[in-house]
Amino acid sequence: MNIIIVGCGKIGETILADLVQEEHNLVAIDNDPAVISQIDNIYDVMAVCGNGTDCETLREAHVERAELFIAATSSDELNMLSCYLAKRLGAKNTIARIRNPEYNMESLGFLKQQLGLSMAINPEMLAAREMFNILKLPSAVKIETFSNRNFEIIELILREGSALTGVRLMDLRNKYKAKFLICVVRRGEKVYIPDGNFILQPGDKIGLTAEPSEIQKFMRSVGIDKKQAKNVLILGGSRIAFYLAKMLTLSGNGVKIIEINPEKCQTLSDALPKAMVIQGNGAQQELLLEEGLESVDAFVSLTGMDEENILISIFASTHNVPTVITKVNRNELTDLAVKLGLDRVISPKDIMSDVLVQYARALENSKGSNVETLYNIMDGKAEVLEFNVSSDFRYQNIPLKDLKLRRGILVAGIIRDRKSIIPSGNDVILPEDKVIILTENQRLNELSDIIK
Repeated sequence: MNIIIVGCGKIGETILADLVQEEHNLVAIDNDPAVISQIDNIYDVMAVCGNGTDCETLREAHVERAELFIAATSSDELNMLSCYLAKRLGAKNTIARIRNPEYNMESLGFLKQQLGLSMAINPEMLAAREMFNILKLPSAVKIETFSNRNFEIIELILREGSALTGVRLMDLRNKYKAKFLICVVRRGEKVYIPDGNFILQPGDKIGLTAEPSEIQKFMRSVGIDKKQAKNVLILGGSRIAFYLAKMLTLSGNGVKIIEINPEKCQTLSDALPKAMVIQGNGAQQELLLEEGLESVDAFVSLTGMDEENILISIFASTHNVPTVITKVNRNELTDLAVKLGLDRVISPKDIMSDVLVQYARALENSKGSNVETLYNIMDGKAEVLEFNVSSDFRYQNIPLKDLKLRRGILVAGIIRDRKSIIPSGNDVILPEDKVIILTENQRLNELSDIIK
């Protein structure tokens, strides 16, 4: 598919790298010659130096052939104008990165209609939503939802002494009555799609699928259910902090934000009357302790510096804060943060890239069983996809045990008439089902790709 990306900063380059792996024909546009030179040296793409709102630059990038046009610069207005021009010049689908909280849902709907946008994406809001989900289920290190939240996959890290360690998976289903499936395990650098004889060990990161109510039931029964975070301390007054604090205060949570910039403090205080905003340097350990770090249920580090977020999160962990969430954008620092014991690391650029890869795959499938949802899990070493099953799916009504699935593929769930099914060998796939597929580093465009 022909795709153009305007803006190759942190988010734009992440999108570019992921779409290159998807084997699309890509054109990168940026007005910084150094950035374009770097893109040209690293990636096998066409790189154009110029402004994404300049018609000649867009024509040089062959915008008329673009099946997908993505504007991901740091300016919302430039992104919207670029998408508008691209649409007028022949691009079929346009997506704009729009981050400003002033563009609420009502105004965004109007803008999408007037500008012909296929989608408006706010990476900060997506990141805040992921953090909010973790704070509502703090035993998890990552939560992904499918089919309008009727089905979830959560990631857990097994601690020493956990009731799940040293137990075969086939025995877990008999021992605990909840309807769940442990569908993937990361042990060290290896990822396993386990069978019933697989034995869990301390330190394993597991992926567990079930309905939300069944997940809660299972976690209570094995004694790893933490209480929801009621009091949350947020460091940094970023856009993510605003969105997260708004979600939390609307849910009745106590929220305190520490921000060093007085103007940002005033803006946040006016916009979030139910949150407490403190002006001060949160990098100072004494201030964190004075503001109740040791008594909060959760700490979220959202400064603009990855290194600072990591160090302060480690400090919070050493003071026994039950849930610590860390924003990290640089991939090399994400790996370092995990090795240092920070389990809940969130990257807005990776979240946005996942959404766009999902959208691109869905565009490729005008027929058949389309990708509706796509997530990278297990630190990017596995992928979970949700497919809509069409009436012409060739393998419908055949027991799963009789299907010859490709290696590294697992049918992790079936949603039928809003009811979730943890599949056994006797279950079948029917038209209008939604099917959750887990795959280990394999690119799937349609449901039939799971068959050998």
